[in-house]
Parts: sequence; structure tokens; C-alpha cells
Amino acid sequence: MALHPNFADLYEAITALDPTADAIVQGDRRITWGELDGTASRLAAVFTGWGLEPGTRVALYLYNGPEYLEVAFGAFKARVVPINVNFRYRADEVGHVLSDSGADVFVFHGSLASIVAELASRPRHLVQIDDGEAELLEGAVWYHDLVAGSEPATPIDRSGDDQLILYTGGTTGYPKGVVWRHGDLFQTLSFPAYAAAGLETPTTVEGVSEATAALRASGASPVMISAPPLIHGTALFLAMVALLRGGTVVLLASRRFDAGELWRLVETQRVTDIAIVGDPFARPMVAALLEREAAGSPVDLSSVRIISSSGITWGHEAKVALRERGQMVLLDMLGASEGGPFATSMTLPGEQPAETATFTIADRAVLLDEDGAVIEPGDGRIGVLAYKGAGPIGYFNDPLKTATVFREIGGERYVIPGDYARVAADGTVAFVGRGSVCINTGGEKVYPEEVEEALKTHPAVVDTNVVSVPDDRFGEAVTAVVQLTPDGGDVTDDELIAHVKQRLAGYKAPRHVVRVPVLVRSPTGKSDYRHAKAIALEALGVASR
Repeated sequence: MALHPNFADLYEAITALDPTADAIVQGDRRITWGELDGTASRLAAVFTGWGLEPGTRVALYLYNGPEYLEVAFGAFKARVVPINVNFRYRADEVGHVLSDSGADVFVFHGSLASIVAELASRPRHLVQIDDGEAELLEGAVWYHDLVAGSEPATPIDRSGDDQLILYTGGTTGYPKGVVWRHGDLFQTLSFPAYAAAGLETPTTVEGVSEATAALRASGASPVMISAPPLIHGTALFLAMVALLRGGTVVLLASRRFDAGELWRLVETQRVTDIAIVGDPFARPMVAALLEREAAGSPVDLSSVRIISSSGITWGHEAKVALRERGQMVLLDMLGASEGGPFATSMTLPGEQPAETATFTIADRAVLLDEDGAVIEPGDGRIGVLAYKGAGPIGYFNDPLKTATVFREIGGERYVIPGDYARVAADGTVAFVGRGSVCINTGGEKVYPEEVEEALKTHPAVVDTNVVSVPDDRFGEAVTAVVQLTPDGGDVTDDELIAHVKQRLAGYKAPRHVVRVPVLVRSPTGKSDYRHAKAIALEALGVASR
């Protein structure tokens, strides 16, 4: 029988194994499992004392830090629901998430207090974390005072139906809250937590405790760097996996990704696992390795066992560079905030990485046509990837969108976020792109990611987003917004377009090229197509339709 647990119950059982073991490390701060559990219990008492009922939402407007995991764990203990708020959001965007979620508690770093002060309406309870950058906002209470002034809550009966809501920023529209039940999330995370270590998935809380003890005894319990912000599902979920295995989560102290800091932590903390989000992290990591090698002090990667990525393309070139310098497993997952993985690309020690955006379809994933029928591997048609099994129950407060993405077909419940691909007879998946940003030019479909990857193989291109602009003849024109290398200014638009035509069908090549000093991405590295399209429309003097 599948375990349908609450994560608070699981982490309490793991804490009991050894409260002195390190749970979180950031800079000179080392938080033991006992300290993490104690802080979370005090926060749970605060939430209960405020009269928060099970299901009440607690919003986290935070940079990476131990407090993020403390608040999430405390919410689990009190049966309230943590939600993420992107720390780059301005007041209107923050207000949208708070209004949509109906959050009663808002926890924020002091350096973000000026944004909180602009909000037209605020949740009932404001909790400010002192990061030395702001006075206490009127109406708020200090986080450290709440923790210090509370006694630990007494453990309560909890449910695997309790929730975590992950707001996904998306690439084209307003953030949507993906609702995960604890039990479903545990089933999703059990593969990387246990199967990847050669263990059967436990079916009881005691079994989780026993599996964790076995992992620690064999030296397989991880020390994991969560490089992206914890507001990103990849970072949060893989941190939760590391904790499920009784491990230690290491967080960067810098608030902007610093690849040099990451490699220093790998050496000083003997990091075994690294979580990233594709090329926006992998490419700077490779550059930092080369820089250290040029300085005569190559990075010691001997402790690293696995580097995992999900959410955005992790290119072949960066994988090869990492493979040349270490024998770690490279695990590239095609997933989404809505569930998965839909496909994986795993490079084992001694193997060469597959080509960019080439995956093997996951056990519980299929390819569907527009009518919801399964497209068999080797058919050759493009379809949409779907995942059946444990997954979210839908979008918070959005039944119409839920009905589109979370569908029942033939008695099976599927998650269909809109990723298009082809599946070969051997199960190889060639990812094409996200349907929500698909460009229709002259009746032909163009998926931006495919064009972006072709452009990024040009040595002058640092980064790019491909969008559409209105076109009188073709309806939509493929347009590349590109960031070039410092010495790449001499390359012409025609040369960039020709470079794509050498690799893709001519209709997929950009008709326009717009150059920007820096390509804007989300803090998690995801494409910001709304911003790129606005830049393209302004630069080309085209009105949006």
C-alpha cells in the first residue's frame, strides 16, 4: 500500500534519528535537524495561536535562507499551506499572488519591505525577517521575536491531504498556484529519494525512518547544494528530497547566482548533489571551472555524485564540459511545476551526454494527439506530453484552467502542461517546445525553444528568447531577442539568421533580430517571454494585436 504521509510527520521521524546532524548550511550558519525541528515547532505554535485553520495560506516572499525551510516545515506542522512569492515581483505582482491565494500570513525579508509597504491590501499577519537592510515595517512583527517568544507546539494528527501550493511564474501569463497534496508529492519525490539509491519506496513513516538510517549508514545520505531560489519547484522539491534522505541542504549566501561560490562550497562542504536549472546555471559553472583551471587551481569535484536539472534546457556543450571534469551522474529531467518527470536524460559515469533536448520518455508518460489519443512511439507525429499517476490536484482558484491541464482520459488522470515533442520507437523524446508560446507563421508551427537552441550554438550568442510579432503577410513573424558576447557586435543579423537556416527549416529562422545588452530571465532562469515580446515590439515599432 502506498504511503500517503504528511511531510511534517516524516521530518519529525528523521529528526529523532540524530537531532545533532546538520540539516541546513548557509555561510557560517549551520542549522541542525534538532534546531530546524524546534524552530518549525515554535512557528507552528504561533500559527495555531493566531487561530489559523488547516488549509490557511502562508506566503513566503523570501530569498534563499534557512528561514524558508523553517517556515515551510512549521506550516506543515500546523497543517497550514506554504505558498511561494517570487522575490523579484513588484507590488502589483505580489498583490496578485496574495489576492489569488487569500494568504493570511506574509513572511518577507526586510530588504523587500519597501515593496510590501506599497501593497494596497495586506494579509492579516506580517512577519519580517531581519537581514540588516530595513527597519521593522509598521504592522509587522520580527521573525526572530516570534520564534524566541513561543514554546514548541505539541505534535498533532495530520493528513496526507494537507497541501503545498507552488505558484508557477509561467512565461506568458499571471502566476498560477499548483496545488499539491503531501501524499501525492511524496509519491512523486519517492523515486529520486529512494529508487535512485536502490531502495524500495517505504510504505510507513517508520519505513522512511529506517530507509534514512540505512542511507546514512552507507554514506549515501546527501550533502546537496540547492543553487536556484527555493521559490522554484526544482530547488524546493530537490531540497525536500535531500531532507527525506536525512541529508544536508547547502544554500548559497549570494542573492545572485555565483558559480565561483558554488564550487568553493563543493570543496569545503564535500557536496555530493547539486540542483540547477539548466544552462543559466550550467554555463556559468563551466566558465568558473575554466577560470579556476587557468589560475592553476582546478576545482576538486571528487565528492560530487550527481547534478540534477529540471525546468529549462541544459545544453549538450555544458554537459560535455562537466563530464570531462568529473564522473558524476548528470540527470536532466523534463518536468514542470504541474508534475512529471515526463522524460529524463541520464548520463552515467563513463558515458557521453545525449544531444541537447533529447530525452527518454518516463515510465508513466505518454504522447497524446489533439483528440487525447495516444501517439505510439515511432509514429513520427508531434504530440503533447502527458503524465499519469500521482500529481497535483489542480490550479488554486482556477477551475477552467484546471480542466484543461489536469484531465481524465479513459479513466486515467493525466497532467498535460503543454510540452510538445516527438517520441521515437526506442522511447527517445525530442522536445519541441511549449504550446503556449508556439508561433504560427504562415500556417507553420514554430516552437521558440528549438530556434533558441540553434541560435545559442553561434559563438557570438550568449542568450536568446524567440517570440512572435504581428506580420501582415504571415500573421506572426519569428523574432529573436539576443544578447551577444562583448566582442560579438560585428556579427550581422543576416549571419545569425543564416546560422539558424543551416540547422532548421527556413520558416523557423528569425525574420527579425533585436539586440539587448542583457536578456532578462526570471530569478529561476526561466524565459520571460512577456518581457522579450515587449522589447521586440518596441524595437520594431510594431503594435501588439
